[in-house]
Amino acid sequence: MDSPYRMTAGSDVPDVRPPSPPRATHGRTPGLSQDTSIREIPTDDGSPEAVPPGASPTSRGALGKPRRASDDGGSAGAPAEAEAEADAPDGAPPEAEVTGAGDSADAVEAASGRAAPTPRPTLRARLRRRRAQWREAHPRAAVTLSLTVTVLAALLVLAALLLPNNVVALRLVRFMRIPGEAVIGAAVALALPRRPRIVVAAVAGVALGAFTVLNVLDMGFVQYLGRGFNPVLDWSLLADAESYLEDSLGRTATLAATAGVVALVLLLFVLLALSTVRLSNLLARHSGRATRGTLIAGVAWITCSAFGLQIAGVPLASDRTVSGLEIQARRISDTLKDEAEFEKVAKVDAFGNTPPDQLLPDLRGKDVVFTFIESYGRSAVEDPIMAPGVDSTLAADTRALAEAGFHAKSGWLTSATYGGSSWLGHSTTMSGLWISNQQRYRTVMASDHMSLTEAFRKTGAWDTVGVMPGVQKGWPEASYYGLDKVYNAFQLGYQGPKFSWSTMPDQYALEQFQQRVHGKKRADGKDLMSFVILTSSHQPWAPIPKMVDWDELGDGSVFKGIQAAGAKPADVIADTTKSREEYGKSIQYSVTALTQWLERYGTDDTVLVLLGDHQPIARVSGNHASRDVPISIVAKDPKVLDKIADWHWTDGLRPAHNAPVWKMSSFRDRFLTAYGSTSHPKTN
Repeated sequence: MDSPYRMTAGSDVPDVRPPSPPRATHGRTPGLSQDTSIREIPTDDGSPEAVPPGASPTSRGALGKPRRASDDGGSAGAPAEAEAEADAPDGAPPEAEVTGAGDSADAVEAASGRAAPTPRPTLRARLRRRRAQWREAHPRAAVTLSLTVTVLAALLVLAALLLPNNVVALRLVRFMRIPGEAVIGAAVALALPRRPRIVVAAVAGVALGAFTVLNVLDMGFVQYLGRGFNPVLDWSLLADAESYLEDSLGRTATLAATAGVVALVLLLFVLLALSTVRLSNLLARHSGRATRGTLIAGVAWITCSAFGLQIAGVPLASDRTVSGLEIQARRISDTLKDEAEFEKVAKVDAFGNTPPDQLLPDLRGKDVVFTFIESYGRSAVEDPIMAPGVDSTLAADTRALAEAGFHAKSGWLTSATYGGSSWLGHSTTMSGLWISNQQRYRTVMASDHMSLTEAFRKTGAWDTVGVMPGVQKGWPEASYYGLDKVYNAFQLGYQGPKFSWSTMPDQYALEQFQQRVHGKKRADGKDLMSFVILTSSHQPWAPIPKMVDWDELGDGSVFKGIQAAGAKPADVIADTTKSREEYGKSIQYSVTALTQWLERYGTDDTVLVLLGDHQPIARVSGNHASRDVPISIVAKDPKVLDKIADWHWTDGLRPAHNAPVWKMSSFRDRFLTAYGSTSHPKTN
């Protein structure tokens, strides 16, 4: 027999429980007839569900069993009681009594006629309630919105699955194929229970986001460096790209661009994860139709693959994601293998044990200058847009040098890099090893493999100096190159403006080289070997310096007006034709500055080796351009050029189209041999 009195544990006060108040009727008058019409509440997939007034997807049906909300958490019009039940702990209904020492206070409140405070709904519950209310008030809009979101989710996932890793392949037809990965993903989603399905779908979405980022990085690297992104070695280059943007566009624009890229990447991960979860829930809610559709799609994919069916030359059956992952895995594997193999290669040196007196004997008494011109590639002298101006400059400079008593021979070298990473071209030329990635570069810089510049120092007959206007921080590579002294961007006294990435005009850097190094008489009586890296032809090729009178260079302030009147980087970067035109002008400037320096300051004993480090980016040189760069040796002494007569190079500064082409890594040994060095190999 129930009693209104109940003794609570730990208390002598009876628990007085007044009768439960009647349920609120929400404004309806008891006893009056109620509307019994059936309402249609839209579900998340857009299909309507018939619900009587006052009921909700969580109210009890005819069988007394509560209806379950849809898998994506959506419900239409759940009342407060259902919300409380959903938020209650497992096994504890909302009205369950919990007795204990605290019941005395409840009894006192009940006896005084005050109702116990209602727990405040959670944020999730409030959001669900508002969502349900909006869906109930706007059923058609809710259906339309749900369908739109689902379609957009499907399109986003399909685009990520079919996205190529090359800008050239970005065609609409590539997004009209059947992705086999989507068929497999649908089958997995249909086979899993709810909770594992959601976890797997979310993880798959995040993984697909990471794969999409790799594809986009591939596009960028192919456009700029002529190769794909290496997930082992190339992350450090992203910091270099940021520095380049800062030098070209300014710090504010760079910070904004960086923040925008980070935000887009995070948004991509979130949207893909939400999309895959939504689609997996949709498949589960309509498992019958989804199963049949998955089987049909699978049969279609197998058929298209087996018969090689195509649309506009592109296979209908796609495995783009799987093949892309295989490419990335192969790159990682090849990189790790290459690291171990290259360490062995770097230990072998054909001239590693050559005695100092047998190195470069035919150049004793000469001041040798190795000069790299930034981005000076074959395209500069053969591309129809850039070649006319550059070829005219090379012809005029060849004549001017001849009038000053200098003669030149020119050929081609195939660079180990393309579009950037100039240090790979420098190190390949000087080491005689193929330095095509950052890991190889680090390996050779830490080795004792003799560089060409180190060979000059090793003889004891030359002082060795580096002039590096592009170096703006510590440069430990100087020890590998055997340089006694290095002048960086801050040690040349420049007070003028920067020209985008380039810290100073080439003409100014060469004048400082003359004043600080080449023009000084050396007390020790040694010859001079110089390693000079020019920067004015570095992208974005805006603004470009102009030649001024050598006697007016001063501290570089004369360039302020020239820099201010020049083109803006933003105007050139986005325009391919303009980029090509400005690139050609920058090469003309750098070549002219160097040849005028030689005419003005060169002596009978000066030997100039000038060459490019790599081709410009693909947007300028073309998608299928070679990696060839021009190289020239210029001297007054005819014996210097006679030593390389059997190289069959072209007379003058412009190499003929069919002039010999060598790998850049072969130049060191050929140069050492041509000028009298004797090979004494080192094998470990």
